[in-house]
Amino acid sequence: MHGTRTAASRGGGRFHPLSPAHWIYLLGLAALIATVVARKNVVGLAVCGTFVTALVYSGSVTTGIAAVFNAGIVAARELLPIFLIIAIVTAMLGAMRGLGADLMMVRPLQRLVRNGHLAYLVLAVVTYLLSMSFWPTPVLPLIAAILLPAAVRVGLPPLAAAIAIAITGQGMALSSDYIMGVASGLSAQGAHVPAGAIADRALIISLIAGVVALGVSYLRDVRTKLLDPVVAAAATLDLAAAGDGDVHAETHREAGRMVGGADGGAATATLTATGPAGPEEEPARPGARARIVAVAVPLAFAALLAVMLLGRFTSLVPDIDDGQGAPLVGGTAALALVAVAVVADRRNWLQSCADHFTDGIGFAFRTMGVVIPIAGFVYVGLSDYSGEILGMPDGAKGPALLLDAIGRVQDHIPHVPVFASFAMLLVGMVIGLDGNGWPGLPFTGSLAGELGHAAGADPATLAAIAQNGASWTGGGTLVIWSSLIVVAGLTGVPVIDLARRLFVPVVTGLVVATAVAAVAL
Repeated sequence: MHGTRTAASRGGGRFHPLSPAHWIYLLGLAALIATVVARKNVVGLAVCGTFVTALVYSGSVTTGIAAVFNAGIVAARELLPIFLIIAIVTAMLGAMRGLGADLMMVRPLQRLVRNGHLAYLVLAVVTYLLSMSFWPTPVLPLIAAILLPAAVRVGLPPLAAAIAIAITGQGMALSSDYIMGVASGLSAQGAHVPAGAIADRALIISLIAGVVALGVSYLRDVRTKLLDPVVAAAATLDLAAAGDGDVHAETHREAGRMVGGADGGAATATLTATGPAGPEEEPARPGARARIVAVAVPLAFAALLAVMLLGRFTSLVPDIDDGQGAPLVGGTAALALVAVAVVADRRNWLQSCADHFTDGIGFAFRTMGVVIPIAGFVYVGLSDYSGEILGMPDGAKGPALLLDAIGRVQDHIPHVPVFASFAMLLVGMVIGLDGNGWPGLPFTGSLAGELGHAAGADPATLAAIAQNGASWTGGGTLVIWSSLIVVAGLTGVPVIDLARRLFVPVVTGLVVATAVAAVAL
């Protein structure tokens, strides 16, 4: 997976004095945040920040220009595994959609959606379970097409639905990444502790943070703001009116404005995924092949999950190596894609596989591609990547602009477990400003190891806290240039409004979870 270089290469625990390049880089990070508040474009600012930082560090205009392109290449390479698994799972769901099997998987759950209060809970639980198994972004069209219209029809406001989806998918599921284990594997690289130990603690922290965030959001944005029947019917028709169009293309077109276009993020995307055409229309009865696929695919992933859990907690089966969760899920999804294509159309299954995979790749890059230039700017501050971005010779040590800045603060952190825990939360949230949250996990793992030994705290717990901070921020629930764009687009909610409504619940949840972790884990 990405980020394979160890944190030990980041400076051997010694931090350089802050140079003009450090200050330029830190000003660039601050400018990103200020630009979001001002509802302006952040992608262009990230490109300019990369150029100016490289120019000031190297003193060469040509190096600065080349760094802009190199940063994009490095970011794309490091994020490619995430893009690929999103593409594969999306392709598999697309093949299932052709048979109607995707609808069958979740349609029984619609019977549980009887009012707005239950809709909020069901939407949260289903999103969490699906996102834990498939990652949140690929399953968003499925959730939006099936459960969202039903939830809105019984009175749940689209904003409340978007909040439930973001907290449980982009927040809880992604921050623990318990099944695939990519995040904990990256954190373990720097912390030098077993990835399983970090994963266990990250799961508990994410659950506490998620439950608190869901509770705060329910009290503020759900309980007293349910829609009346007339408004709910109109909102449902707005969601389903477009019929059988392409949700991916529509989301992408609106995402550009949501990230900070001239309209201040007020534009919203229209849900056009295949789904119920209206509240009164009865869907076509699925065939036998759809039923087989709707049962077989979840069973395959359930069996994989069972094997992984048995390997982790028992000696009945061999333990799967850390970081192998994502390859196993991705490989299973790819094989399922082939199997579903064969079942759907034996004559044209080869072309069908290629078409669905192409659609999956396009969806992954349309929804997450905006992260690349922003992540590239953040990578300029990480020594694992900065040398290549700045065109330094192979083996030369690149500058650790972000690490040096955080290292200056490290000496002022009291060597008390509680202070160390909240310091790691803050560091993780800063790392998450790249709109992804995971590229900096080896660094936060390394810092957790150092602070843990100095403060007498458990390094695995500190690494898990930072992992949650980075994932909740950049995964994302707080950063609008993350996959939060997709949630906003599919629910028809302005992304900036969504991020603002998420800020208090998410930060409250993270603070409570960190306090519990500092005392009990």
